[in-house]
Amino acid sequence: MSLDFGPAVALSCRECGTRYDLGPSFACIECFGPLEVAYDFGTVTRSQIESGPANIWRYQALLPVPADVATKPNMNPGWTQLVKAGNLGRALGVKNLYVKDDSGNPTHSFKDRVVAIAVEAARNFGFHTLSCSSTGNLAGAVTAAAARAGLDACVFIPADLEQAKIAMARVFGGRLVGIQGTYDEVNRFCSELIGDPLGDKWGFVNVNLRPYYAEGSKTLAYEIAEQLGWRLPEQIVIPVASGSQLTKIDKGFKELIALGLVEDTPYKIFGAQALGCSPVSTAYKAGHDVVQPVKPDTIAKSLAIGNPADGPYVLDIARRTGGAVEDVSDAEIVEAIKLLASTEGVFAETAGGVTVGVLKKLVDNGALDPEATTVVLNTGDGLKTLDAVSSIADPSAVIRPSLDAFRAI
Repeated sequence: MSLDFGPAVALSCRECGTRYDLGPSFACIECFGPLEVAYDFGTVTRSQIESGPANIWRYQALLPVPADVATKPNMNPGWTQLVKAGNLGRALGVKNLYVKDDSGNPTHSFKDRVVAIAVEAARNFGFHTLSCSSTGNLAGAVTAAAARAGLDACVFIPADLEQAKIAMARVFGGRLVGIQGTYDEVNRFCSELIGDPLGDKWGFVNVNLRPYYAEGSKTLAYEIAEQLGWRLPEQIVIPVASGSQLTKIDKGFKELIALGLVEDTPYKIFGAQALGCSPVSTAYKAGHDVVQPVKPDTIAKSLAIGNPADGPYVLDIARRTGGAVEDVSDAEIVEAIKLLASTEGVFAETAGGVTVGVLKKLVDNGALDPEATTVVLNTGDGLKTLDAVSSIADPSAVIRPSLDAFRAI
């Protein structure tokens, strides 16, 4: 089989550095550490990137995809808005605030980015079925991308997910299987299925394709830097589920620095969790290096991963950059959703409520510099988590169709 992964040259263990040929592998056989993609980038210029399409394929030279990726059937996500959030900044006391709003992706979450990379890996390996374990957004992204790419899809979710996310995953076709259990139990089931004949020629985007899939999150880092005029933010607040998005944004910033595409300026990375599923935040506050698994209990179901695979790396990055990991309650999440919507016209799902809520908390406790250029991520659309704001689902008033009735209220 002839493989074409563009600038990618190997898989490398994040723990011991052992290298492997590019393949559908995700764990080091020497130390069981996670594998990630290693590259030989060569020369990459700003003008080369800027001449590319208005989606993630403008960064093809920095991703494990072939040079002709933009010509293939794909969802073409990315190049979403970086909103200058002056109103929200004034409400929170942050002088130079931006919202990276990824609700504008094809299935209305950042997951379209990572799945787009996974689709190309699946094609390379000759897989016929795209699969995943999902807390909701990923299921919809996978079934949509599989439909566009002409692949079969079979995705697995906790059976109690939000109805809007279940409907989105089903409307694109494929098969959707609800599992009676938590996301962590769903993920373990998928790991078992990989070794069974039932899962032959299946690409599990967040398991056996994970090294490639995870690289899609780097495109958030690339876009933010480019949209800021080829400079890094001084502070960024990122939601933490598995922790992969945060670690890859850090990797993306470091790659831009190494390639000379941005100036090497310091940046602080802050992780954001819901209090009802905050194992990384708990470990950070206790000064621990080990993340103890928890049973999730929060309205932020897209972040409800009780045993986050990249949790220890999130701790390392937060500490190395001078950031932190913080959490907020469900009530604070709802208030933050309302605040972002009423100040900037951005309707975030619960994960966005977590990041904005944590941003407010970091400002209030003095952990975040209100004068520094700050980016907060909204990773999904509020229409997917309407139950969170059901208390305001009724009209402000109901009147007869007359001016007198309106004057009366």
